[in-house]
Amino acid sequence: MAKKVALLQGNEACAYGALYAGCSFFGGYPITPSTEVAEVMSVELPKVGGTFIQMEDEIGAMASILGAALTGAKAFTATSGPGMSLKQELIGYACIAEIPCVIVNVMRGGPSTGMPTGPSQSDVMQARWGTHGDHPAIAIAPSSCQEIFSETVRAFNLAETYRMPVQILLDEINGHMRERIELPEPGDLEVVNRQQPTVAPEDYKPYDHAQGDIPPLASFGSEYRYHVTGLNKAADGFPTSKPELVDAEERRQLRKIEANRSLIEKNEEYRLEDAEVILVAYGTISRSARSAVDHLRKDGIKAGLFRPITLWPFPEKRMTDLAEQARAIVVPEMNLGQLILEIERVTRRVCPVAGIGRVDGEPITPAQIVAKVKEIL
Repeated sequence: MAKKVALLQGNEACAYGALYAGCSFFGGYPITPSTEVAEVMSVELPKVGGTFIQMEDEIGAMASILGAALTGAKAFTATSGPGMSLKQELIGYACIAEIPCVIVNVMRGGPSTGMPTGPSQSDVMQARWGTHGDHPAIAIAPSSCQEIFSETVRAFNLAETYRMPVQILLDEINGHMRERIELPEPGDLEVVNRQQPTVAPEDYKPYDHAQGDIPPLASFGSEYRYHVTGLNKAADGFPTSKPELVDAEERRQLRKIEANRSLIEKNEEYRLEDAEVILVAYGTISRSARSAVDHLRKDGIKAGLFRPITLWPFPEKRMTDLAEQARAIVVPEMNLGQLILEIERVTRRVCPVAGIGRVDGEPITPAQIVAKVKEIL
Protein backbone atom coordinates (compact mmCIF):
# COMPACT_ATOMS: atom_id res chain seq x y z
CA MET A 1 0.00 0.00 0.00
CA ALA A 2 1.33 3.45 -0.89
CA LYS A 3 2.35 5.64 1.99
CA LYS A 4 0.29 8.69 2.81
CA VAL A 5 2.31 11.76 1.92
CA ALA A 6 2.02 15.39 2.97
CA LEU A 7 3.71 18.72 2.34
CA LEU A 8 4.58 19.83 5.85
CA GLN A 9 6.54 22.59 7.49
CA GLY A 10 9.20 21.37 9.89
CA ASN A 11 7.33 22.72 12.90
CA GLU A 12 4.18 20.96 11.69
CA ALA A 13 6.09 17.70 11.21
CA CYS A 14 7.30 18.04 14.80
CA ALA A 15 3.74 18.36 16.08
CA TYR A 16 2.52 15.37 14.07
CA GLY A 17 5.50 13.35 15.25
CA ALA A 18 4.52 14.10 18.84
CA LEU A 19 0.97 12.93 18.16
CA TYR A 20 2.32 9.72 16.58
CA ALA A 21 4.41 9.11 19.72
CA GLY A 22 1.29 9.30 21.87
CA CYS A 23 1.64 12.82 23.22
CA SER A 24 -1.51 13.72 25.16
CA PHE A 25 -0.53 17.10 26.66
CA PHE A 26 0.96 20.29 25.28
CA GLY A 27 1.59 23.33 27.42
CA GLY A 28 3.17 26.29 25.71
CA TYR A 29 3.44 29.98 25.05
CA PRO A 30 3.67 31.44 21.53
CA ILE A 31 7.11 32.57 20.45
CA THR A 32 8.76 33.05 17.04
CA PRO A 33 9.89 30.85 15.32
CA SER A 34 8.23 27.88 17.08
CA THR A 35 4.60 29.00 17.25
CA GLU A 36 3.36 26.67 14.50
CA VAL A 37 4.07 23.69 16.76
CA ALA A 38 1.57 25.05 19.28
CA GLU A 39 -0.90 26.00 16.56
CA VAL A 40 -1.04 22.45 15.20
CA MET A 41 -1.30 20.94 18.66
CA SER A 42 -4.13 23.29 19.60
CA VAL A 43 -6.18 21.90 16.70
CA GLU A 44 -5.10 18.25 16.59
CA LEU A 45 -4.56 17.30 20.23
CA PRO A 46 -8.21 17.64 21.33
CA LYS A 47 -9.23 15.39 18.42
CA VAL A 48 -7.42 12.46 20.08
CA GLY A 49 -8.57 13.22 23.60
CA GLY A 50 -5.49 15.17 24.59
CA THR A 51 -5.16 18.54 26.30
CA PHE A 52 -3.73 21.78 24.92
CA ILE A 53 -3.17 24.74 27.18
CA GLN A 54 -1.60 28.13 26.50
CA MET A 55 0.03 29.25 29.71
CA GLU A 56 0.66 32.77 30.92
CA ASP A 57 4.40 32.56 30.24
CA GLU A 58 7.25 30.20 29.42
CA ILE A 59 7.84 29.28 33.06
CA GLY A 60 4.21 28.30 33.47
CA ALA A 61 4.37 26.31 30.23
CA MET A 62 7.30 24.26 31.52
CA ALA A 63 5.63 23.73 34.88
CA SER A 64 2.45 22.53 33.19
CA ILE A 65 4.16 19.77 31.24
CA LEU A 66 5.97 18.52 34.34
CA GLY A 67 2.69 18.25 36.19
CA ALA A 68 1.06 16.49 33.26
CA ALA A 69 3.98 14.09 32.87
CA LEU A 70 3.72 13.07 36.51
CA THR A 71 0.09 12.08 35.97
CA GLY A 72 1.24 9.67 33.25
CA ALA A 73 0.82 11.87 30.18
CA LYS A 74 3.41 12.11 27.43
CA ALA A 75 3.95 15.85 27.53
CA PHE A 76 5.88 18.42 25.58
CA THR A 77 6.34 22.10 24.90
CA ALA A 78 7.89 24.21 22.15
CA THR A 79 9.78 27.47 22.40
CA SER A 80 12.82 29.42 21.22
CA GLY A 81 15.91 30.92 22.83
CA PRO A 82 14.43 33.47 25.24
CA GLY A 83 11.81 30.95 26.30
CA MET A 84 14.48 28.33 26.90
CA SER A 85 16.26 30.77 29.19
CA LEU A 86 13.09 31.14 31.25
CA LYS A 87 12.53 27.38 31.42
CA GLN A 88 15.94 26.49 32.83
CA GLU A 89 15.02 26.28 36.52
CA LEU A 90 12.21 23.85 35.81
CA ILE A 91 14.33 21.87 33.35
CA GLY A 92 16.69 21.39 36.27
CA TYR A 93 13.75 20.27 38.37
CA ALA A 94 12.83 17.74 35.68
CA CYS A 95 16.41 16.47 35.68
CA ILE A 96 16.69 15.87 39.43
CA ALA A 97 13.10 14.62 39.81
CA GLU A 98 13.54 12.43 36.70
CA ILE A 99 10.36 13.57 34.97
CA PRO A 100 10.06 12.50 31.31
CA CYS A 101 9.13 15.29 28.90
CA VAL A 102 10.12 16.71 25.51
CA ILE A 103 11.16 20.32 24.88
CA VAL A 104 11.38 21.67 21.33
CA ASN A 105 13.70 24.62 20.82
CA VAL A 106 13.46 26.23 17.37
CA MET A 107 16.69 28.16 17.69
CA ARG A 108 17.04 31.83 16.82
CA GLY A 109 19.79 34.37 17.35
CA GLY A 110 20.57 35.98 20.67
CA PRO A 111 21.50 36.89 23.35
CA SER A 112 18.19 38.24 24.67
CA THR A 113 15.59 38.95 21.98
CA GLY A 114 18.25 38.80 19.25
CA MET A 115 16.84 38.16 15.80
CA PRO A 116 13.40 36.53 16.22
CA THR A 117 12.92 35.66 12.54
CA GLY A 118 16.49 34.62 11.72
CA PRO A 119 18.04 31.14 11.93
CA SER A 120 20.64 30.17 14.48
CA GLN A 121 22.33 27.22 16.16
CA SER A 122 23.28 29.21 19.21
CA ASP A 123 21.71 27.05 21.92
CA VAL A 124 23.88 23.95 21.57
CA MET A 125 25.77 24.48 24.81
CA GLN A 126 22.64 25.72 26.56
CA ALA A 127 21.04 22.36 25.79
CA ARG A 128 23.86 20.66 27.69
CA TRP A 129 24.63 23.12 30.47
CA GLY A 130 21.70 25.56 30.58
CA THR A 131 20.51 24.50 34.00
CA HIS A 132 22.90 24.36 36.92
CA GLY A 133 24.36 21.31 38.59
CA ASP A 134 25.62 17.95 37.39
CA HIS A 135 22.99 16.21 35.30
CA PRO A 136 22.71 14.12 32.14
CA ALA A 137 21.35 15.62 28.93
CA ILE A 138 19.90 14.31 25.69
CA ALA A 139 19.53 16.69 22.76
CA ILE A 140 18.63 15.83 19.16
CA ALA A 141 19.22 17.94 16.03
CA PRO A 142 17.29 16.70 12.96
CA SER A 143 17.93 18.18 9.52
CA SER A 144 14.91 17.46 7.28
CA CYS A 145 11.15 17.59 7.77
CA GLN A 146 10.96 13.79 7.46
CA GLU A 147 13.63 13.44 10.10
CA ILE A 148 11.98 16.02 12.35
CA PHE A 149 8.91 13.75 12.41
CA SER A 150 10.81 10.56 13.20
CA GLU A 151 13.25 12.15 15.62
CA THR A 152 10.37 13.70 17.55
CA VAL A 153 9.02 10.19 18.02
CA ARG A 154 12.46 9.07 19.15
CA ALA A 155 12.71 12.00 21.56
CA PHE A 156 9.56 10.84 23.32
CA ASN A 157 10.89 7.29 23.40
CA LEU A 158 14.14 8.46 24.98
CA ALA A 159 12.34 10.62 27.53
CA GLU A 160 10.08 7.75 28.57
CA THR A 161 12.89 5.17 28.59
CA TYR A 162 15.43 7.17 30.57
CA ARG A 163 12.96 9.18 32.67
CA MET A 164 14.32 12.61 31.87
CA PRO A 165 13.75 15.73 29.75
CA VAL A 166 14.85 15.48 26.10
CA GLN A 167 15.43 18.50 23.88
CA ILE A 168 14.87 18.73 20.13
CA LEU A 169 16.98 21.45 18.53
CA LEU A 170 15.56 22.81 15.30
CA ASP A 171 16.58 26.08 13.69
CA GLU A 172 14.40 28.65 12.01
CA ILE A 173 15.21 27.25 8.57
CA ASN A 174 14.14 23.65 9.04
CA GLY A 175 11.38 24.75 11.39
CA HIS A 176 9.76 26.81 8.64
CA MET A 177 10.75 25.09 5.40
CA ARG A 178 8.25 22.77 3.73
CA GLU A 179 9.10 19.35 2.34
CA ARG A 180 7.30 16.25 1.18
CA ILE A 181 7.23 13.63 3.89
CA GLU A 182 5.85 10.13 4.08
CA LEU A 183 3.59 9.70 7.09
CA PRO A 184 4.26 6.37 8.78
CA GLU A 185 1.42 4.04 9.63
CA PRO A 186 0.88 3.03 13.27
CA GLY A 187 3.50 0.43 14.08
CA ASP A 188 6.00 1.57 11.43
CA LEU A 189 7.97 3.50 14.05
CA GLU A 190 8.64 2.17 17.52
CA VAL A 191 6.70 3.91 20.28
CA VAL A 192 7.95 3.37 23.83
CA ASN A 193 5.92 3.80 27.00
CA ARG A 194 7.42 4.32 30.42
CA GLN A 195 8.09 1.42 32.73
CA GLN A 196 5.38 0.97 35.34
CA PRO A 197 5.97 -0.32 38.88
CA THR A 198 5.11 -3.92 39.61
CA VAL A 199 5.36 -3.81 43.41
CA ALA A 200 2.43 -3.28 45.73
CA PRO A 201 1.49 0.39 46.25
CA GLU A 202 2.66 0.33 49.86
CA ASP A 203 6.10 -0.92 48.77
CA TYR A 204 6.65 1.56 45.92
CA LYS A 205 9.61 3.92 46.10
CA PRO A 206 9.93 6.33 43.15
CA TYR A 207 13.73 6.49 43.24
CA ASP A 208 14.60 2.96 44.30
CA HIS A 209 17.45 1.77 42.11
CA ALA A 210 17.12 -1.83 43.25
CA GLN A 211 15.59 -2.59 39.84
CA GLY A 212 18.29 -0.70 37.96
CA ASP A 213 19.44 2.83 37.28
CA ILE A 214 16.05 3.86 35.89
CA PRO A 215 13.35 3.28 38.51
CA PRO A 216 9.78 2.65 37.30
CA LEU A 217 7.55 5.74 37.43
CA ALA A 218 3.99 5.51 38.76
CA SER A 219 1.36 8.05 37.77
CA PHE A 220 -0.08 10.61 40.15
CA GLY A 221 -3.74 9.82 40.63
CA SER A 222 -3.18 6.07 40.51
CA GLU A 223 -3.09 3.80 43.52
CA TYR A 224 0.56 4.74 44.00
CA ARG A 225 1.31 7.70 46.26
CA TYR A 226 4.77 9.21 46.46
CA HIS A 227 6.76 12.37 47.07
CA VAL A 228 8.56 14.50 44.46
CA THR A 229 11.06 17.21 45.32
CA GLY A 230 13.78 19.26 43.72
CA LEU A 231 16.06 18.45 46.64
CA ASN A 232 18.45 15.54 46.75
CA LYS A 233 16.47 12.62 48.03
CA ALA A 234 16.44 9.07 49.23
CA ALA A 235 14.73 6.17 47.46
CA ASP A 236 11.35 7.16 48.93
CA GLY A 237 11.51 10.62 47.34
CA PHE A 238 11.91 12.54 50.58
CA PRO A 239 14.83 14.97 51.00
CA THR A 240 18.15 13.83 52.35
CA SER A 241 21.49 15.47 53.03
CA LYS A 242 23.38 12.25 53.73
CA PRO A 243 26.54 12.52 51.64
CA GLU A 244 26.54 8.88 50.56
CA LEU A 245 22.92 9.09 49.29
CA VAL A 246 23.45 12.41 47.52
CA ASP A 247 26.57 11.12 45.81
CA ALA A 248 24.89 7.87 44.78
CA GLU A 249 21.90 9.72 43.30
CA GLU A 250 24.02 12.10 41.23
CA ARG A 251 26.20 9.31 39.89
CA ARG A 252 23.24 7.06 39.09
CA GLN A 253 21.58 9.75 37.00
CA LEU A 254 24.74 10.28 34.95
CA ARG A 255 25.33 6.55 34.69
CA LYS A 256 21.93 5.79 33.20
CA ILE A 257 22.95 7.80 30.12
CA GLU A 258 26.65 6.98 29.97
CA ALA A 259 25.96 3.25 30.22
CA ASN A 260 23.49 3.43 27.33
CA ARG A 261 25.34 5.64 24.86
CA SER A 262 25.18 3.00 22.13
CA LEU A 263 21.36 3.03 22.36
CA ILE A 264 21.08 6.82 22.47
CA GLU A 265 23.71 8.14 20.07
CA LYS A 266 22.71 8.44 16.43
CA ASN A 267 24.85 9.78 13.59
CA GLU A 268 24.92 9.92 9.81
CA GLU A 269 28.12 9.41 7.82
CA TYR A 270 28.56 10.45 4.18
CA ARG A 271 31.57 9.55 2.05
CA LEU A 272 33.82 9.10 5.06
CA GLU A 273 35.51 5.84 4.02
CA ASP A 274 38.57 7.53 2.55
CA ALA A 275 37.94 11.10 3.69
CA GLU A 276 40.92 13.24 4.55
CA VAL A 277 38.90 16.36 5.28
CA ILE A 278 35.95 15.77 7.59
CA LEU A 279 33.09 18.21 7.83
CA VAL A 280 31.13 18.03 11.10
CA ALA A 281 27.73 19.68 10.78
CA TYR A 282 24.25 19.28 12.22
CA GLY A 283 20.71 20.48 11.58
CA THR A 284 20.08 22.57 8.48
CA ILE A 285 23.75 23.38 7.91
CA SER A 286 24.52 19.69 7.43
CA ARG A 287 22.63 19.99 4.15
CA SER A 288 25.05 22.67 2.98
CA ALA A 289 27.94 20.53 4.20
CA ARG A 290 26.72 17.49 2.27
CA SER A 291 26.60 19.55 -0.92
CA ALA A 292 30.07 20.91 -0.16
CA VAL A 293 31.42 17.36 0.12
CA ASP A 294 30.25 16.61 -3.42
CA HIS A 295 31.77 19.84 -4.75
CA LEU A 296 35.09 19.13 -3.03
CA ARG A 297 35.16 15.58 -4.39
CA LYS A 298 34.74 16.91 -7.91
CA ASP A 299 37.76 19.12 -7.26
CA GLY A 300 39.82 16.13 -6.18
CA ILE A 301 39.63 16.75 -2.42
CA LYS A 302 38.63 13.69 -0.40
CA ALA A 303 35.98 15.18 1.86
CA GLY A 304 33.29 13.51 3.94
CA LEU A 305 30.52 14.49 6.33
CA PHE A 306 29.95 13.38 9.90
CA ARG A 307 26.50 14.49 11.08
CA PRO A 308 25.68 14.00 14.75
CA ILE A 309 21.90 13.65 15.02
CA THR A 310 22.19 13.20 18.77
CA LEU A 311 24.29 16.16 19.91
CA TRP A 312 24.17 15.18 23.57
CA PRO A 313 25.55 12.85 24.65
CA PHE A 314 28.27 13.85 22.22
CA PRO A 315 29.65 10.98 20.06
CA GLU A 316 33.12 11.11 21.58
CA LYS A 317 34.41 7.70 20.50
CA ARG A 318 33.48 8.08 16.82
CA MET A 319 34.78 11.64 16.71
CA THR A 320 38.11 10.53 18.16
CA ASP A 321 38.43 7.73 15.59
CA LEU A 322 37.66 10.08 12.70
CA ALA A 323 40.23 12.60 13.87
CA GLU A 324 42.92 9.92 13.62
CA GLN A 325 42.30 9.52 9.86
CA ALA A 326 41.80 13.21 9.01
CA ARG A 327 44.15 15.85 7.69
CA ALA A 328 41.69 18.46 8.93
CA ILE A 329 38.25 18.85 10.49
CA VAL A 330 35.97 21.74 9.52
CA VAL A 331 32.95 22.64 11.64
CA PRO A 332 30.35 24.97 10.06
CA GLU A 333 27.69 26.13 12.53
CA MET A 334 25.37 29.12 12.85
CA ASN A 335 27.05 30.47 15.96
CA LEU A 336 30.51 31.75 16.80
CA GLY A 337 31.89 28.42 17.94
CA GLN A 338 30.04 25.99 20.21
CA LEU A 339 30.14 22.38 19.04
CA ILE A 340 33.65 22.97 17.78
CA LEU A 341 34.76 23.31 21.41
CA GLU A 342 33.57 19.78 22.13
CA ILE A 343 35.29 18.48 19.01
CA GLU A 344 38.55 20.12 20.02
CA ARG A 345 38.21 18.65 23.50
CA VAL A 346 37.62 15.05 22.51
CA THR A 347 40.06 14.96 19.56
CA ARG A 348 42.79 16.75 21.50
CA ARG A 349 43.54 18.50 18.22
CA VAL A 350 45.41 15.57 16.72
CA CYS A 351 44.62 17.29 13.43
CA PRO A 352 43.76 20.94 12.64
CA VAL A 353 40.19 21.88 13.59
CA ALA A 354 38.71 24.95 11.89
CA GLY A 355 35.33 26.54 12.34
CA ILE A 356 32.98 28.54 10.14
CA GLY A 357 30.70 30.75 12.19
CA ARG A 358 27.83 32.83 10.90
CA VAL A 359 25.42 34.88 13.04
CA ASP A 360 23.97 37.40 10.58
CA GLY A 361 20.66 35.63 10.10
CA GLU A 362 21.72 33.87 6.91
CA PRO A 363 22.68 30.20 6.49
CA ILE A 364 26.20 28.98 5.80
CA THR A 365 26.40 28.11 2.11
CA PRO A 366 28.18 25.22 0.40
CA ALA A 367 30.46 27.75 -1.30
CA GLN A 368 31.60 29.12 2.07
CA ILE A 369 32.45 25.63 3.27
CA VAL A 370 34.33 24.77 0.08
CA ALA A 371 36.33 27.99 0.32
CA LYS A 372 37.24 27.31 3.96
CA VAL A 373 38.46 23.79 3.20
CA LYS A 374 40.64 25.00 0.34
CA GLU A 375 42.00 27.77 2.56
CA ILE A 376 43.26 25.43 5.26
CA LEU A 377 44.69 22.68 3.04
